[in-house]
Amino acid sequence: MAIPDFQTLMLPVLKTASGGGEVRIGDVVDLLADAFTLTDEERAQLLPSGRQTTFANRVHWAKSYLNKAGLVEMARRAHFRITPEGRSVLKSPPEKITIRFLEQFQSFKGFRDGEAGTAEAAEIAEAVLPVADNPLTPDEVMRQAHARIEASLADEILLRVRSGTPAFFEKTVVRLLITMGYGGSVTELDKALVGKSGDDGVDGIIDQDPLGLDRVYVQAKRYADGNTVGAGAIRDFFGSLNLFKATKGLFVTTSAFTASARETADRLGTRIVLIDGIQLARLMIRHEVGCRIEETLHIKRVDEDFFE
Repeated sequence: MAIPDFQTLMLPVLKTASGGGEVRIGDVVDLLADAFTLTDEERAQLLPSGRQTTFANRVHWAKSYLNKAGLVEMARRAHFRITPEGRSVLKSPPEKITIRFLEQFQSFKGFRDGEAGTAEAAEIAEAVLPVADNPLTPDEVMRQAHARIEASLADEILLRVRSGTPAFFEKTVVRLLITMGYGGSVTELDKALVGKSGDDGVDGIIDQDPLGLDRVYVQAKRYADGNTVGAGAIRDFFGSLNLFKATKGLFVTTSAFTASARETADRLGTRIVLIDGIQLARLMIRHEVGCRIEETLHIKRVDEDFFE
């Protein structure tokens, strides 16, 4: 089955504490993973940060929401226990505890409405507590929003690259490769550019390593969206690589490659890597070519060692 969302986990988390005494959050994660019959792959699935599993993260958020509603309380490091309010809920439990269900509790409503007395508290509550019907945890909401922002940025970057001259596109591709660690420094960018009349179908030559022990030959084609690169262009590039006795080639386009073009690249004896417009935009964003950081948001969590 799919990994349950954090609202689905809130009632099970509350029930694990119903036996009395403290319960350890790590034990609850293992217990509920068994109860939901998660596969080994689902148990091991990590957040993008790679520091916590998705399931454990959702269990922690479920416990945090129950705590905000006063149904559980923190005991000591990594331990919590049920409160009288929590026991009252379990006497006649709902089919599922949701954010909407928790809004009946004053402590939860106070946190959500920012009744701590400041506008900042209200803003924090609004950010941390998403809409009642949203199955995502707050950090998942942030990552989803980040993905949407990057997708929009990628579209804009690709549009800008397509609207430039072929020479600008070739220079952009070589600059990206140098920023990624190929070749030398950006000051040597012009030296790597060879695209001109009589260039034998090669637009750039980049050292694969700082010592120049091997080279990568680059072809950069600025095409409009929908004007895909076919197998013929790949075969022509292969012929150009043979003229240079090259063993590695990189074909970059602002559009896309046909299925036959990719099959042709895989079959040829020379290693040819294909980068389409979408991949190009993502690489430019990752290596900050044509874009820059506007704002940095840090997701922090409690330092358990500090409170031990």
